Amino acid sequence: MSKRILYWLQNDLRIDDNPILSELATGQCTLDIVFIINPHWFKNNNYQQKPYGVHKQQFLMQSLYELQQIFIERGQTLHVLEGEPVSLLKARINEQNIDEVVYSEQFGLYEQRQINLLKAHCSNTKFTGAQQDTLYKQSDLPFDLNELPKHFTPFRKKVEAANNPITPSTLPNGLLPQPITLCAAKPIEPIDDNNAIMHGGFKSAQAHFAQYFSGLLPSTYKTTRNELDGFNNTTKFSTWLAFGCLSAKQVYKAVEDYERSNTANESTYWIKFELLWREYFKWHALKAGSSLFNFKGQKQTKPITTFIPIRFAAWCNGTTPYPLVNAIMEELNTTGYISNRARQIAASCLVNELGLDWRYGAAYFEQQLIDYDVAANWGNWQYIAGVGVDPRGGRHFNIEKQTTQFDPNGTYTNKWHGHSNKTQQLDHLNEVDWPI
Repeated sequence: MSKRILYWLQNDLRIDDNPILSELATGQCTLDIVFIINPHWFKNNNYQQKPYGVHKQQFLMQSLYELQQIFIERGQTLHVLEGEPVSLLKARINEQNIDEVVYSEQFGLYEQRQINLLKAHCSNTKFTGAQQDTLYKQSDLPFDLNELPKHFTPFRKKVEAANNPITPSTLPNGLLPQPITLCAAKPIEPIDDNNAIMHGGFKSAQAHFAQYFSGLLPSTYKTTRNELDGFNNTTKFSTWLAFGCLSAKQVYKAVEDYERSNTANESTYWIKFELLWREYFKWHALKAGSSLFNFKGQKQTKPITTFIPIRFAAWCNGTTPYPLVNAIMEELNTTGYISNRARQIAASCLVNELGLDWRYGAAYFEQQLIDYDVAANWGNWQYIAGVGVDPRGGRHFNIEKQTTQFDPNGTYTNKWHGHSNKTQQLDHLNEVDWPI
């Protein structure tokens, strides 16, 4: 009898460079592929934000639709369930007589707790995790995790010096194991939004991937990456990477192939440099554990900020006294995406100009950004707030200088109505709650 295996899909919504599927395709097994939509994703958290905003939810459903169609074409089935993951999976393991559960190892604290709880409930079932969201496996790092460098630069130098090869996996003959049951899964309804700047899904990722590397864009990346606006100024891979429609290994390998066939310059290197930043934040998140979400982060003392609801609402809604920040927040709320430079400016404003608790900003970005990644998001916010891995102890971006440098003619600010929602004064009440 062949083994009965359940594959719990999470942020690995692809079939290319999916080591789990590649391994299963070479063995004798029947397979139950499951993705679970957790209702807690759409409920307010401790910071009164939802883990999934509307743009992020739409991108997820598009990604699931495309992947379900691919599985159908290959004789497999993707079952999308809704409910509390541990309870649903526990019941399914028992109902389907599952011998083994395979899954992509997660770097988020809550996701780790979920799989550990499921293991405790199903002690007679084998669990096999795979590290397929990073460039390297933990065992490939040139140091133990507890010796992870405190800052990015020494990490990068050690990893680059080790020169471990980065090779995406392939699906043998493109074949998948047979489904455990032939019953049709509940079909996912396609979602079309002509206003979205990016469309979710494995096929959409491949199309963008091919388009980006077909021209000269990789050769100019470093000179355009700090622009506030323009689709081709940055790679835009982060969104598909966040859902696993595309892998970091695929991007890294594509850059190397481009360098061999076209040109290798500072810009092509910088794409790999940014992938190494992503890599560093992943391993940092795993090592940091709960401290990734703590107010004082990796430091011994708490930052001197507080929480003022009126100021936070003005920041979220783009009604601060700072037109550039207002434009950034308007773009974020409208599209679910802003450039990395825009994120740094907005985060610095919340922490430094508004004096607010950085965790509320991180939670708002988690809700709004379609490319939200737990490690990069919370790691970057700690970096800006001075409680993370920044050797300089935080970053303060001068908004006037940033405006002059990156939006000298006001093109971006005007496009996103940064002046129309401008508030002349920051607060409406003084320190004793007297109206100003």
